[in-house]
Amino acid sequence: MASVKTRLGILFGGASEEHPVSVKSAREIAANLDYGRYEPFWIGITKTGAWRLCNGPSPDWDGDDGRPAVLSPDPSIHGLLVLAQGRYETVRLDVVLPVLHGRFGEDGAMQGLLDLSGIPYVGCDVQSSAVCMDKSLAYAVARSAGVATPEFQVVSRDEDVDADSLTYPVFVKPARSGSSFGVSKVAYPADLPEALAAARQYDSKVLIEQAVAGHEVGCAVAGNGAELITGEVDRIDLSHGFFRIHQESAPESGSENSAFVVPADIPAESRVRVTETAKALYRALGCRGLARVDLFLTDDGTVVLNEVNTFPGMTSYSRYPRMMAAAGMPLTEVIDRIVALALPGDRR
Repeated sequence: MASVKTRLGILFGGASEEHPVSVKSAREIAANLDYGRYEPFWIGITKTGAWRLCNGPSPDWDGDDGRPAVLSPDPSIHGLLVLAQGRYETVRLDVVLPVLHGRFGEDGAMQGLLDLSGIPYVGCDVQSSAVCMDKSLAYAVARSAGVATPEFQVVSRDEDVDADSLTYPVFVKPARSGSSFGVSKVAYPADLPEALAAARQYDSKVLIEQAVAGHEVGCAVAGNGAELITGEVDRIDLSHGFFRIHQESAPESGSENSAFVVPADIPAESRVRVTETAKALYRALGCRGLARVDLFLTDDGTVVLNEVNTFPGMTSYSRYPRMMAAAGMPLTEVIDRIVALALPGDRR
């Protein structure tokens, strides 16, 4: 007797600056999904926020082949309302994989809608998504857990900053945006106004952080509660500037200023410290399912939080799948694990 496939709703795209990255992540998911185990329902969200049930994240997924669809907030539907021939049909889903990055994907908005729908979903809940998305809140939680963070100050939209009062270099970044969008490294007071204006294009709340001298490292984490697994720690090898791969013109072929070293070429004791700090942060921030914890490792061995991505990139060049693959877990297995964690009986 054939086993019943899990009806998996896969959300991708989204109305944020990370829309193209999300589509690339969805394509990598499609290439590595176990179709003997899952019946996928691909739900693409256009840049304007329109939902379409389509055949997958192909180049023309948002064209005429897609059908308008919405996620029903009525838990008795437990799935989608799809417009077909002038009337709505229902499509029941067992679980949702929200392959969405940045605003409206990792900030708790989508998670709130999924909670209303009653459908289990992969990844962090509303609270942990919102806290991790807001770097100032994540730093407050990290500090309360005994983990170091950069020195920083929060600047509102109309607030003036005394540029001469800062110790340079500093990073100016949106408090609630993904990747490196709107992020600037500032070495001189005269450059601060332009950096603030760039960050304010993405968020009214801006952080000014003291630059941390050290290696940029990361740790891929998966699991719920006490049962966590990690990938190999990686290190970003920078030739100049700062890491901003999603702003490259062709990131699949490499970066102009950075390369990944996986496993990281750091001492064994430092690798353990990075991994344990990542797991401590994951728990303190209430993460579930998966997250990538980005950190700094200073020359004296101190581990400093950079940021936590609650649904990290899954593209062919992304760090999370590379770290997991280096630890012996290919993407197909990663997908199986994080989906299983979301299903009833596993999510806790």
